[in-house]
Amino acid sequence: MKNTINISIICCFLFVFNPINATNIPIEKIDSIGLNEIVVQASRDNSKLKTIPNSVSIISSKQIESLGINSLADVTSTVANLFMPDYGSKLTSPIYIRGVGSRINAPSVGLYVDRVPYFEKAAFNFDFFDVNRIEVLRGPQGTQYGRNTMGGIVNILTKSPLNYQGTDLNLQAGTYGSYLMNVGHYAQPNDQLAWSLALNYRHNDGFFTNDFLNKQVDKLDSYGLRNRLIWTINERFSVENILSFENSNQGGYPYAVYNDTLSKSKIAYNQQSSYKRNLLSDALVMKYHAQDFDLTSTTSYQYLSDKQSIDQDFTVDSLYFVIQNQKQNMVSEEIIIQSKNQKKYSWMFGAYGFMQQFDNFTDVNTYKKKTETMKYYDHSISGAALFHQSTIKNFPVKNMNLTAGIRVDAETDQLGYRFDRIVNGVLAHLADTTYKSLNSLQIQPKLAVNYTFSNTNLYALVARGYKTGGFNSTFERPEDLTFEPEYSWNYEIGAKSSLFNNFLYAECSLFYIDWKNQQIYQTVPSGTGSMLKNAGRSVSKGLELSLNTATIYGFDFIASYGYTQATFLSNVLNATTDYSGNYIPYVPKHTVAGQVKKSIEIRNSHWLDRIILHVLYRGTGGIYWDDKNSHKQDFYSLLDARVSFVRKNMQFDIWGTNLTSATYESFYFETSGKKYIQIGKPLQVGVKLSVNF
Repeated sequence: MKNTINISIICCFLFVFNPINATNIPIEKIDSIGLNEIVVQASRDNSKLKTIPNSVSIISSKQIESLGINSLADVTSTVANLFMPDYGSKLTSPIYIRGVGSRINAPSVGLYVDRVPYFEKAAFNFDFFDVNRIEVLRGPQGTQYGRNTMGGIVNILTKSPLNYQGTDLNLQAGTYGSYLMNVGHYAQPNDQLAWSLALNYRHNDGFFTNDFLNKQVDKLDSYGLRNRLIWTINERFSVENILSFENSNQGGYPYAVYNDTLSKSKIAYNQQSSYKRNLLSDALVMKYHAQDFDLTSTTSYQYLSDKQSIDQDFTVDSLYFVIQNQKQNMVSEEIIIQSKNQKKYSWMFGAYGFMQQFDNFTDVNTYKKKTETMKYYDHSISGAALFHQSTIKNFPVKNMNLTAGIRVDAETDQLGYRFDRIVNGVLAHLADTTYKSLNSLQIQPKLAVNYTFSNTNLYALVARGYKTGGFNSTFERPEDLTFEPEYSWNYEIGAKSSLFNNFLYAECSLFYIDWKNQQIYQTVPSGTGSMLKNAGRSVSKGLELSLNTATIYGFDFIASYGYTQATFLSNVLNATTDYSGNYIPYVPKHTVAGQVKKSIEIRNSHWLDRIILHVLYRGTGGIYWDDKNSHKQDFYSLLDARVSFVRKNMQFDIWGTNLTSATYESFYFETSGKKYIQIGKPLQVGVKLSVNF
């Protein structure tokens, strides 16, 4: 770790203070990468990428297309220190940034899609279509976003008919019965009205086979839509509504009993498992632009209804079968007023409120004991917040900006619980109670400073983060009913610079996270569910490096590297079990990505305008899968490639993923004395046709 940090510091100094100009590069061949002018929407204060005092990664619409990103899981390792394991089903969708994440219950990384907050992790894995940009802000964003953003924020923006008009059609086919089709129309009939409608369908026969049932485990069918309406009433006032919906019907859980090697681990269980989900989100955004300030109101609603059916023992024997139903309704309101046209001082005030209502049901069949247990949860969470951020420019010296923010969050968590059991056909009511409410009041401060000179911005920040506590969705002992909030203090320094006459844009950051009461995933004593418990104290430290070049001679290069060392300082389970000093599970130590794109212009041809070659390398690992560090996935590499043939408004792609047929573990766990594993997706190839009208 020490050597890695030293190397990164040297790299920072090299690109910050390097006086060399790219005099040997023909300037007329360089296209400005324009990163300096990108406004980071997730910052909420119109900060530009280069000047925002935060580690940020942005994936543009062109990159989303060339990288073949169809879901958030495809972003893994493309962004430094971001990891979203792809396993089980769309229900199992945790995100980890800089070692901070949560496998179950509320997430530790925030997700916003077109201003709609996704508080339920089961909604994180949805099909990408109509997506214009992905923004990833690493480190706690609690001042502006509040609860459960301790690891950072992923902000997804879809296409707006104000910025793009026309019709897009995409058709894709690949091995393993993979088909994808989406179409979108974007129109602005006049200066006041704009609208768009996009539709999406996705099918996959499945990558993995259940040898016992002789069926594919992970078949997928999903369809979705997104509708957008924008009414610009006058030059000061506008109203926008964004509605999205997805229906997903998925087989799931290609878990094999692990027999010490991947080749000997076969999927074989006797009851078909599945995951079905309906997800609807809607945002009503009203904006008022005054001479000296902007006022924005965002009212959002999200509905999630899902059903998980799972052979919990994953063997050919009938031991356990679990059905879980969940319905969530969430309403939120946020009002932000912020200054504009302020040269010396800028400010932002905000108020936020939300309410989540859950109705959950769990049915566990234990066949050998002829027992069926049914648990009903009536769960509601509500909260409110006030927040403020101020920025003083040229203070205390010229070209230095000081930013300070604070947020106060109040939250109430209520749970009603009923527990019934049937033994040999006899029904018994074991519990029917409403637990005492959990109430919390949290303060989240942030202080950042950045200094700009020439084409370089240096910054430093300190911020407090927290992830809410709450009730466990599964518990078997009174002491496991609740878990406490976790807290962190985060320290970061970094540099951003445009080098060699804007040919190269580079970022470097170093971070240190000190957090207490970390929420740790554990299996309930019976092995038929999971819960959160609190560890003592943990630390995560590391770095991020990224490089992005302008186009030269048709070539573009993008590279990123992330290093995270996340360990338990104190994690004592009992008198005989102590995991202190171990690595935190599900956190890759290294994430590496390298992209090379070459555009070849075809002159004097009636058939082809250009050929685009794109290669993506990703490396991830090592990853420990449990607190005791008994099993580890070593560093592994994936190679993807795409060849695009472009003629006017048409593009034909030939693509491939995992071209080296790398075999790796996408997940591992132990329960009831057995080991289980899921293997990563195999080599896949396909074609895609895109047409823009």
